[in-house]
Amino acid sequence: MLETSPTIQALRESCRSMPSVWDGRESILEMKNGGSRHWRQMEWMGFYFQFLCERHFDGILSMPGKRYGNTEFDAIGKMCWDFKAHAGNSHSHKIITNATDAVEQTLEEYGYYGLVLAVGKVDYNDEERTFKAWHDELKGERSRYEENRIMQGRASRLRKTEFVLSDIYFVCFDQDTLRCCSGSFQTNMRNSDGRPRKAKVMVDMRKIPDEALIATESFPLTS
Repeated sequence: MLETSPTIQALRESCRSMPSVWDGRESILEMKNGGSRHWRQMEWMGFYFQFLCERHFDGILSMPGKRYGNTEFDAIGKMCWDFKAHAGNSHSHKIITNATDAVEQTLEEYGYYGLVLAVGKVDYNDEERTFKAWHDELKGERSRYEENRIMQGRASRLRKTEFVLSDIYFVCFDQDTLRCCSGSFQTNMRNSDGRPRKAKVMVDMRKIPDEALIATESFPLTS
């Protein structure tokens, strides 16, 4: 493992003061008032975790991380890190991480690639989409993605409204351990503006080797 034990221990201690219940409205407003440029994003949960990591890990890791071309990692210490949040009560166990070419480059340069992964239970919007309506009103304008969705007649997805954190996993991949649990995602797909999307590494949580999971911090359920 490239990252030193004191660094991992410092990350574990710092994350213990993170809130364990993330209300969607409160989290978005906190990001907005805190200067995050991501408060408008539909998938607020992952960006809120990044927002928390940027605050709690300041002084332990450098943020943002290293850039390879147009791809930037969330943080860097003695290796590159990304911060991800995942709904543990979903049917999918797969996490989309970062651009394949950038992950390959950072593995070649540093030998390792790290994930700080928050997992918990997610609640979703009601059928009337009141959370989406609230978020749209707060944004004050429709995104290009939303305009295209309406033009194409596609139904709006249910939005995540709350996240209850159960565990944060610290994962350190080398080439062999990443190969055991990953595949590609978004190949041959395009953005809303028609440009092709970069292929990304997709990690299956169920297949992460034990030797790659270097630490876990658990958050007890509160009544």
